[in-house]
Amino acid sequence: MDKPIVAIVGRPNVGKSTFFNKMAGKRISIVNNMPGVTRDRIYADVDWCGYSFTLIDTGGIELNSDDAMWTYIRRAVDLAVDTANVILFVVDGKTGITSDDYNVASYLRKAGKPVVLAVNKVDSSDNSPIYDFYELNLGEPFPISAEQSLGLGDLLDGIVKHFGDKNQEDEEEDNAISIAVVGKPNAGKSSLVNKLLGYERVIVSPIAGTTRDAVDTRFKVGNQEYVIIDTAGIRKKAKVSEDVEYYSVIRAISAIRKADVVLAIIDASESISEQDLKILGLAHEAGRPSVVVMNKWDLIEKDTNTVNEFNKTLKTELKFMDYFKSIYISAHTGKRVDAVLSQANEVYKNASRRISTGTLNDVIGDAIAKNELPHKNGKRLKLFYATQPSANPPTFILFVNDPQIMHFSYRRYLENELRKAFDFSGTPIRIVLRANDEE
Repeated sequence: MDKPIVAIVGRPNVGKSTFFNKMAGKRISIVNNMPGVTRDRIYADVDWCGYSFTLIDTGGIELNSDDAMWTYIRRAVDLAVDTANVILFVVDGKTGITSDDYNVASYLRKAGKPVVLAVNKVDSSDNSPIYDFYELNLGEPFPISAEQSLGLGDLLDGIVKHFGDKNQEDEEEDNAISIAVVGKPNAGKSSLVNKLLGYERVIVSPIAGTTRDAVDTRFKVGNQEYVIIDTAGIRKKAKVSEDVEYYSVIRAISAIRKADVVLAIIDASESISEQDLKILGLAHEAGRPSVVVMNKWDLIEKDTNTVNEFNKTLKTELKFMDYFKSIYISAHTGKRVDAVLSQANEVYKNASRRISTGTLNDVIGDAIAKNELPHKNGKRLKLFYATQPSANPPTFILFVNDPQIMHFSYRRYLENELRKAFDFSGTPIRIVLRANDEE
């Protein structure tokens, strides 16, 4: 099952981002060689009492005095209602109820999604400031202080109770492969979607940012079903600010994290940008197999060495995900578009690959024989056995005597050996170290 999504909505300065950062805490780690991924994050994975969910911060609502406040708040609420499983509505206990709070509450009551009401900035045991908020008719308000970490446990309990049985599986298995089509504005995402579907499902325009929403379309090729998601272009934060495209970024991130495969569309007629790298970094960090689709290949003046030069550039820029698969197409002319789904199928198959414990330990054993395990402060690492508990992405647990002895370079070496032995092209893999309690 996909992780539930909880979206935070509310007026500016009520403490949405403070709550988000408190929840994210140390769960967000800095990852080297992944440009831009760990900065300006607007989502985080949260674990509470055996439940896991994704928290999305819509804290980017910045209001211009020349614009109607409700217009911007409504856009945030629209996005949250459409994307999230649960809405966390944060209000300001010190300021009290405002007319905009009433407007948002009225809209949420009609939306049909579970809503949890958090009254922030209640910094003492005196809960009298929350009583007025019963007027919003959204159930019991939860008094909290995000700054002082007060009342957060009760609030999280109120959120996760809407998730249902955490061990419950979907009754009907959906064998469709979901594909998120992401990229900068005007890279050709909608044109590619239309070519894949064979008709004009999505409006295509040369004006950057035409597609505002993520559009899900189910289709079938042969015996395989797909759900393709065309998302709005992801712009740099400086160009997003208070416009609705900020919320399109959230939608695109949500699509990446829900997808089985990510098609990252890059305009081959332009240089690879930091934003292109950030988009790919999001897919890498989310553990999603991906295909780098170099579009507008018809606009490139080519000779016999052009593809090699482009591949060399990609290898340099994508060091943090050197397992990537790439394809050169023209969505405009249709050249090689038919091969895109084949690439998506391949990387999905590789991400779903499972290795038997016996074979896995043989490969790890051979790797250790070629390059002995590291040591630290006179203590050598011992590796007892390895197993693969899950796929999508392929995840391997190595049981060792002391995980702290494992250097990053040796972990990287083991990953490379696994990739040599098995086809994991196009997908990240995870190596997790666990201390063997029986040592």
